[in-house]
Amino acid sequence: MFCKNLTYYRLKKRMSKKELAERVHVTPMTITNYENGSRKPSMEILKALATELGVKVSDFLAIRNENLVFSHGEFRKNSSLTKSQQEYVQESIEEYFGRFMTSVELLGGDVLPDSPVCHALIVSDDNEENAKLLRHHLGFATDGPIDDLIGKLENKGVLIYLLDIDNAKFSGRNGFVNNRPYIVLNKNMSAERNRSTIVHELAHLMFEWPADMSDSDIEKKATAISGAFLFPKSDAIRELGIRRRSISKDMINVAIEYGISMMLLAKRAELCHIISSAVAKDFFVNASIHHWRTNEPSRIEAEIPTLFEQLVCRAVNEEEISLQRGAELLRIPYSQIVEQCCFNER
Repeated sequence: MFCKNLTYYRLKKRMSKKELAERVHVTPMTITNYENGSRKPSMEILKALATELGVKVSDFLAIRNENLVFSHGEFRKNSSLTKSQQEYVQESIEEYFGRFMTSVELLGGDVLPDSPVCHALIVSDDNEENAKLLRHHLGFATDGPIDDLIGKLENKGVLIYLLDIDNAKFSGRNGFVNNRPYIVLNKNMSAERNRSTIVHELAHLMFEWPADMSDSDIEKKATAISGAFLFPKSDAIRELGIRRRSISKDMINVAIEYGISMMLLAKRAELCHIISSAVAKDFFVNASIHHWRTNEPSRIEAEIPTLFEQLVCRAVNEEEISLQRGAELLRIPYSQIVEQCCFNER
């Protein structure tokens, strides 16, 4: 699996084949041949590659799980990610879930809950009803806030990966690994934005979208369903009142309770006719001045997936793997896995 690992670490380092080739004194075609598996480097070149990419030689030789079948959702047609950035996202997904599913296999393969049936819901014109349908399909209450959305989805068999990518152009992606749905999020986005992105990607996964619906219309509808899912109309009216003359600071408490941004709360209040379009417009103008459209302050704790760590720690404590192997799977120092998984070092 040297070829896949080389590609992954090169893309992670944001280095082109040409740049890497120049640094290790080979041709770009040689790097291409290394990455497609048609050639293997000498030990001298291997060490040079590791040095330039900031990894150990053993990282290149790490075994990849070959028992996986991926079906990646397509990047949005309006995505502004470059080809190399898209390749990095995909390589990162396969590298991460390769380690994740290895931990599952170590424990017998039946440790994950059954995932919800995907592409099973019929989308309608009413986004409030679509959101209720999605909540029901996932086993959530029709209304009310949903805390720890990531944890709850992991318990329902949806895999979540927080990708450490310093690129605001990427918010999320969905797909399947061995027919199990996954959602990938940008780790560097706010907790509120990640919650909205999760439900947006869930809408893509759970609804059967009409073949004649344009990509832009699907995106708009998935976004609308996400807002109605996180802050249902019945909740908006109960929490905010039937009619408000302005967006006021007391609404921040509601946004925190429901784990949404003030931008989303204002949009939902407008759609539910709690505030007028004029009030909403004034708020959005002021929010833009304060750069809230791209960088609204986060007011809630970040949600993180914990299932992978739980599986690895279980495998360690059931002596299916060593502490060192557990550290390798989680990509953390040995001392950290001892602290996380064991009461006493063995």
